[in-house]
Amino acid sequence: MDKKELQRRRMMKYFIDAAAQIIAEEGIEGVTIRKVADLAGYNVATVYNYFSNLEHLIFFAAMRFTREYVCSLPDYIKTTSNALEKYLRIWECFCHYSFSKPLIYHAIFFTKLNNSLADSMQEYYQLYPQELKQQPEELLPMLLQQNIYERTKTILAACATEGFISWEALPEINEMTLLIYQGMLSRIINKQVNYTLDEAVKRTMQYIKRIILAYQAI
Repeated sequence: MDKKELQRRRMMKYFIDAAAQIIAEEGIEGVTIRKVADLAGYNVATVYNYFSNLEHLIFFAAMRFTREYVCSLPDYIKTTSNALEKYLRIWECFCHYSFSKPLIYHAIFFTKLNNSLADSMQEYYQLYPQELKQQPEELLPMLLQQNIYERTKTILAACATEGFISWEALPEINEMTLLIYQGMLSRIINKQVNYTLDEAVKRTMQYIKRIILAYQAI
């Protein structure tokens, strides 16, 4: 890695650290380019040399708060014996951590980053490669996807490979599952439900399982 790239990564980390500090202290809605620049000790124009817009910066800072989820994944799937069990346990883990930090996960997976920023997830892990060191090889394709549709399709494909669902049904199952998940996440964010974390996870997983069962019965 040349000196110019090292400098670029170093500067990005300064601003990511500052944004993450603001999120920890004020919440994700408290992050502004001005606050980040002031906290990092640079001017606003410098921030824009490294991030396209506020959403781009918030994405990287929000990723810092997903470490617990990523670290927990191997434990969630270690006792699974097939692709379907693994698929459901991965969803359970994701629901647990995303419902506990709904604004963080919404900023990561449902922000309006343009297509030129589609590789932001991979870039984040290039900046912080140590966060993936304990991950099984089979989970890396999923974890490196920012597009949540492609992310979930990656793990659902293994269920089709092992014969739990048909390949033809995969797109519909994936879309329906995401609609249920995003609906629950949105209702939590908008305070339209008063479920406990465990109840929100339990309800979502019940609906996801029913989708799988419905397509297995066809």
